[in-house]
Amino acid sequence: MVALQTAILGAVLVVLVVVIVFLLLVLRALGRPTEAVSSDQLTAALSRTLSDLKFEETVGQIRTHAEATHELHADIERMLRDPRERGEFGEHQLDVLLGNHLPPDMYGLREQVVEGKTPDAHIRSASGLVPIDAKFPLDNYERFAAATDEAERERAKRAFRADVERQLRKIADDYVRPEAGTTPFAFAFVPAESVYYHLVTQEYDLLREYTGEGVQVVSPLTFGQKLELIRADVQAGRLTEQAEAIRTRLERLSARFEAVAEEWDTLYTHLRNAKNKADDVERAYDSLRAEFDRIDRPSVDAVEDD
Repeated sequence: MVALQTAILGAVLVVLVVVIVFLLLVLRALGRPTEAVSSDQLTAALSRTLSDLKFEETVGQIRTHAEATHELHADIERMLRDPRERGEFGEHQLDVLLGNHLPPDMYGLREQVVEGKTPDAHIRSASGLVPIDAKFPLDNYERFAAATDEAERERAKRAFRADVERQLRKIADDYVRPEAGTTPFAFAFVPAESVYYHLVTQEYDLLREYTGEGVQVVSPLTFGQKLELIRADVQAGRLTEQAEAIRTRLERLSARFEAVAEEWDTLYTHLRNAKNKADDVERAYDSLRAEFDRIDRPSVDAVEDD
């Protein structure tokens, strides 16, 4: 919120600087030194310039946008304080992220997929189902972030760590179940980048411990990268399956081709034998025909002798 207010103030200052520079250029163009201009004249000129530039309208629009952004920010803060609304917000983020990175047939929401357990979402990966839990405890983190007393801040930090550890333990027990068809890991989705940053920088040993048990803590930004890796793995698996199917079909085609080749060789042998036999028959026929012709047509010499 402070960053937003700073940005708005910076925008207003930039507009004012532009207006002042514009006035100086006008005065210089008129050939009048700035010292010779009275404050009333300068005020009147500035007022006219601001009016011509619709400065008040622009500032009003900036103020309106700032108020709308502030109200939205306040609504999100109120929503994140309520556990039920916070859970719904996390589930909505999950739905959007999953839809942006994965095809519809690769994921599901609020389905009973792990021995009676219903994760907030799951992914159908090449290695099994990947459960995702978005119910992250943030109450003590809010107390930690808002505390001004160092002792209270430390108590809230320890309480938040205990909340996180209980949640990660539950995810490990409920959803890291390879014997039930899951992958050896599940995701714990943190809906806020600030909370994720706190965990990575302040509770890294806890995250590392549960990563060893198969629970990977992700934020909206890091979760998108994980989804892309899973999708690539699934696509590679599908390509492998397609290649295997093509190889199987080629093997079957090759076997059929070999069978046809054997049948053709047999047929060709028969045809060659038949041709050879036909040639023999033809030669025998020609010989027999020649004999018959000699008997049927006596030679002239034989007639004269008679």
